[in-house]
Amino acid sequence: MRKPVVLITGAGGEIGHGLIARLSESGSLIITLDISPLDASLAPLVTREFTGSINDLSLLERVLAEFEVDRVFHLAALLSTRSEFTPVTAHHVNVEGTLNLLEFAQHQGESHGRPVVFIYPSSIAAYGFPDLETKTRAGAVTEDQYAHPTTMYGCNKLYCEQLGHYYSRHYKQLSADVIARVDFRCVRFPGLISALTLPSGGTSDYAPEMIHAAAKGQPYDCFVRPDTTIPFMAMPDGVDALLTLAAAPRERLTRSAYNVSAFHPSAAEIRDVVLAAFPEGRIGYAIDQKRQGIVDSWPAAVDDSAARRDWGFDPKYNFERAFQEYLIPTIRQRYRK
Repeated sequence: MRKPVVLITGAGGEIGHGLIARLSESGSLIITLDISPLDASLAPLVTREFTGSINDLSLLERVLAEFEVDRVFHLAALLSTRSEFTPVTAHHVNVEGTLNLLEFAQHQGESHGRPVVFIYPSSIAAYGFPDLETKTRAGAVTEDQYAHPTTMYGCNKLYCEQLGHYYSRHYKQLSADVIARVDFRCVRFPGLISALTLPSGGTSDYAPEMIHAAAKGQPYDCFVRPDTTIPFMAMPDGVDALLTLAAAPRERLTRSAYNVSAFHPSAAEIRDVVLAAFPEGRIGYAIDQKRQGIVDSWPAAVDDSAARRDWGFDPKYNFERAFQEYLIPTIRQRYRK
């Protein structure tokens, strides 16, 4: 007999760490798929660890044969900055990999006769403003505004949102009595900041990089202007959003992709908070024009009223709490050890 499990791809990343911990606390059986082995601290929490690529179809067939997957958290992706240097590889991983996982979920649904809940983290990179004036004028944007991404990562994410919508609403629906076997649900994340994992070079990582450098007593040059503003969220709220959306009754959802956000400080405001906590810190600015251009194309704030209305999204960490109660104390303790 195959065992009902939750599948997490890209489980070794920042979101995966928190997600595995939360799911294991609830008693869920977890299997993971990542190109690298999990951290030693995470391995005991999972039922089975598969090491390999989401583009390895034979590996996905092994999972399909052995387990009954009823939820998929598809976290595996090539992130924004790296995707700009290797756009073809980014498309291969982010789009073709997602298509493979949607097909996998479709086959799982057909196999055990009920829809597979497919949770997909998208990104504010799916937006694209032509200039700063338009960004400033737009204010908080809804899910359907300014969907003109300027990066390969953003293009990948926006297209995969549409792929998921297609699989959940149209794929193999040849008649009115054919039921969709993929229950696709997407969260369009802002910049996510984790206290437990190291920044991995993402375009929004100037915020955690400031804290880590100051806590280590190292100088840091922020790669965006002081006035640069985008929405952020503390990682625990990001994990909570994924789990809350996964558990929401299908009939309450009016969209397949939802904005979420918690706070939207400028880079200068983040710097001020970090230096207040680490007075000896040295944080300057050395603008990376390429990354600055990417961040300027993203909204300063997003309208997440649909998520709050449909499935009760309610982040616990505002700007002050995120930094004073979660990020700064946890990262400070990391380097004291």
